[in-house]
Amino acid sequence: MTEQRVAIVTGASRGIGRAIAERLAEDGRLVVGVARTVEGLSATAEAIAASGGRFEAHACDIADSSAVTALMDAIAEKHGRLDILVNNAGLTRDGLILRMSDEDFDLVIQTNLKGVFSACRTACRHMMRGRFGRICNMSSVSGISGNAGQTNYAAAKAGIIGLTKSIAKELGTKGVTANVIAPGFIDTDMTSKLPQSVKDMAIASIPVRRFGSTADIAQAVSYVTSDGAGFLSGHVLVVDGGMTM
Repeated sequence: MTEQRVAIVTGASRGIGRAIAERLAEDGRLVVGVARTVEGLSATAEAIAASGGRFEAHACDIADSSAVTALMDAIAEKHGRLDILVNNAGLTRDGLILRMSDEDFDLVIQTNLKGVFSACRTACRHMMRGRFGRICNMSSVSGISGNAGQTNYAAAKAGIIGLTKSIAKELGTKGVTANVIAPGFIDTDMTSKLPQSVKDMAIASIPVRRFGSTADIAQAVSYVTSDGAGFLSGHVLVVDGGMTM
């Protein structure tokens, strides 16, 4: 049985997911990174190896419930434990509601919400056996305040909040906590493509007057998944520089 706590991070190939994986490795976790392809995780693997951490790469489509279940079971069987689950993977198919297709709505819900459900359902069983678990699901300020052009994404992210709070109530006596991180504007590849005028407008609405960094989110995840966060559960930690207060 692996002695280190085992942490699964979905969407660990880049951006926020990669930062989370690297931070949890620094925290001494054996990090299992998940992405659509193993090749996509190479940069994360190299960075963690260079810092002396332990990392495993696994390919999985989180929209495929059976594949997600099989992966979670395989990881728990291999290491004899599954302690931490960070559901970070997701996608967008933005568009105004009058133009949004059923396919774009369903894909975002299937991936961003159903995928989180599938991962949590399987991981919870293993966490309960170990009498310890830390679930951290990534939502968004869009799931709290809504966002024009993102009815599908906002619905999925709002659903994650309800899902996580329900898990927290169901499993609190089993040593398992479940919390949500809701990022605001974060400096990633996605936001770097925004027009400067849009960036300026966004920054003007943020009291700290800057976009967040991926390290800001990783720091929050590090805390809510730590051994010392056993009394924090069912909480939505909004990391947005004060934008939505």
